[in-house]
Amino acid sequence: MELRRVAVGGIELNVALAGEGPAVLLLHGFPHTWLLWHEVIDALAGQHRVIAPDLRGCGASERAADGYDAARLAADAEGLLEALGETSAAVVGIDAGTPPAFLLAMRRPGLVRRLVVMESLLGRLAGAEEFLAGGPPWWFGFHAEPGLAESVLTGHEAEYIGWFLDSGTRGRGVRGDIRDAFIAAYTGSEALRCAFSYYRALPTSAQQIQDAATSGRLTVPTMAVGAHPVGTALERQLRPLADDFTGHLIEDCGHLIPLDRPDALLALLKPFLAAGPAGA
Repeated sequence: MELRRVAVGGIELNVALAGEGPAVLLLHGFPHTWLLWHEVIDALAGQHRVIAPDLRGCGASERAADGYDAARLAADAEGLLEALGETSAAVVGIDAGTPPAFLLAMRRPGLVRRLVVMESLLGRLAGAEEFLAGGPPWWFGFHAEPGLAESVLTGHEAEYIGWFLDSGTRGRGVRGDIRDAFIAAYTGSEALRCAFSYYRALPTSAQQIQDAATSGRLTVPTMAVGAHPVGTALERQLRPLADDFTGHLIEDCGHLIPLDRPDALLALLKPFLAAGPAGA
């Protein structure tokens, strides 16, 4: 395992690298860092070059002033692959990593060999109506109000981030050192501002996703993986748009799939990533 600083899009990203072979790019969400993938990296690195960045503004990556919409994050992912000399990659996104993974696959199908997306929604695309019947999760509005959440939460990060980690593993919790690393990564008003900038950019990201879905189809082989709470909502959004699509629901699994049920995730990921091009 190697940690490297990589200049992308005017900022520096902190990137974990492991293994050799066809590239697999892993994009985390909130409140995570690249360590979200630590239970699956070694298993994937036996056959792949695993690339797991801290996303813009997160973890040890640079605290960017802006650029938290899905299109800019997709450009970060594209630039990272280019900087590392990769001409194609399987792209795996979860939570906030899903919209940029989707946009990258839509815009650069020659670059994205295969796409895996998990536990997120794609803007206002049809299919998530049942999940959103009671409105979006409560924290979306709280995080979206500029300046509010960080002013309230500074000094209480451990309790707040800890709630998401416990909820995301259905009460089973996250290993102590990983939990501490996540809390440290989101401690301080500037770290929180960057995290909540993802939510403040959601209207822009939703329009970018809608425009992409209106103007084209998802042609790369795609797999959606759901758990609790998103379930099959993402699958229902993607299935009408994708030419080559597989959906899976992992039972008794929280939102943090790579930490909560890594073996179940690997059982899906490894054969999907190893498969040849569509139609092969």
